[in-house]
Amino acid sequence: MGFLSNFQKDLKSAKAEKAAQINGKNLKELLKKFSEERDRIEKDTGSRPQIDESTQLFMQKILNVWISEGKEIDEEKFWNEVDHNRQFTHTVEYYEIKR
Repeated sequence: MGFLSNFQKDLKSAKAEKAAQINGKNLKELLKKFSEERDRIEKDTGSRPQIDESTQLFMQKILNVWISEGKEIDEEKFWNEVDHNRQFTHTVEYYEIKR
């Protein structure tokens, strides 16, 4: 019986991991499109519009998780990267405050 319950846990874990990867890819594509649109607006108007609310909420969740894990994050650096949609090209260590 223990074998089956471990198998079910492993299966659920694998499914959750796969879903997270798919959601991450979809989100990355959306964030890239939003960034491109903001770049276009900045080029047309001369000023960069604010980050849309859904992107800001998602990135705030990521920031909160990192902080809850005990990491000291340079928030200015973090939000600058989010603003220009480069947040997926760096590891969490990139945003940590060096002491």
